[in-house]
Amino acid sequence: MKIKEVTYELERIAPLSLQESYDNAGLLVGNSDAEISKILISLDVTEKVIEEALSKGCNLIISHHPVIFKGLKRITGGTYVERIVASAIKNDIALYAIHTNLDNVDQGVNSILCDKLDLINKEILSPQKELLRKLVVFCPVGYADKVREAVFAAGAGKIGNYDSCSYNGKGTGSFRGSEDTSPFVGEKGKLHFEEEIRIETIFPIYREREIISALIEAHPYEEVAYDIYSLENKFLSVGAGMTGELETEVDEIGFLNKVKKVTGVGCIRHTKLTGQKIKKVAVCGGSGSFLIGDAIRSGADIFLTGDIKYHEFFDADEKLVIADIGHYESEQFAKDLIYSVLIKKFPNFAVLISEMNTNVVNYL
Repeated sequence: MKIKEVTYELERIAPLSLQESYDNAGLLVGNSDAEISKILISLDVTEKVIEEALSKGCNLIISHHPVIFKGLKRITGGTYVERIVASAIKNDIALYAIHTNLDNVDQGVNSILCDKLDLINKEILSPQKELLRKLVVFCPVGYADKVREAVFAAGAGKIGNYDSCSYNGKGTGSFRGSEDTSPFVGEKGKLHFEEEIRIETIFPIYREREIISALIEAHPYEEVAYDIYSLENKFLSVGAGMTGELETEVDEIGFLNKVKKVTGVGCIRHTKLTGQKIKKVAVCGGSGSFLIGDAIRSGADIFLTGDIKYHEFFDADEKLVIADIGHYESEQFAKDLIYSVLIKKFPNFAVLISEMNTNVVNYL
């Protein structure tokens, strides 16, 4: 199996176009056409992880955090990043990162954190806009089912927990082909009227190429008439953070103790407890202080994230509890998530989870 076969499946779940502008997700070291022996999954790539990959015969490391985050001007071994990259190249180990693109999907890092905390009714905390398009296509009545099925299979027609969503209306299309055409219906050089179905459906922008390709393949006409419209709708399946609910509300200390047990964090830094029960929980794996306002507006009782600065704790304004549960601790389950995606698609391939704890933060 080649690297590009693995990355294709990962990018179907978390397209690279969904990564933040500052990020560096994707294949960082290696050739996408190279053959893979084994895969090692880690949260970070460290020198110890490279050694582990070598000892286990893995030549592809998939990490959540990209080891190359800023530009490299030289590779002389002067920094840990240079040493890791040099070692990976020397030992023919490919490095692939699936970072904020995995954070920003509804089945990503925040979703699995919610699952570990037994939260239900999960929703994206801050959905993204300008990611949706509407496709309108016209086709002969007898081919409507085939065209719909093709674009749905390519990723169109999904709204929330529903799929195969479309609107269909009958009408009459007209066209006249030149002498250079081979019309599917009618005769070239003559005006033709055909009963057609107008199919409207919605799709995410990052699926456009596949959807249009599937549309043209399934459509019988020589020239396919279709329109694409930009939408202002929020894309509820893509965005930052997530909210979920406990089946039964609990007291604040009880919930924080559960979080501590599930994540294994050495300590939890938090704002003053409100004395209220915890029912709705907002989370953001990694650094999520930019979502404090969204968490408050969502009506969450507590917001769990990492890397909260001193002054940012004031933003809670006694409207909810902010709890810093650690960057590593809030994202550690990304390894399990990546593993589950790959082992489901490639059940007979050797996919290993790193045994290295790459958390650089220690607690006394």
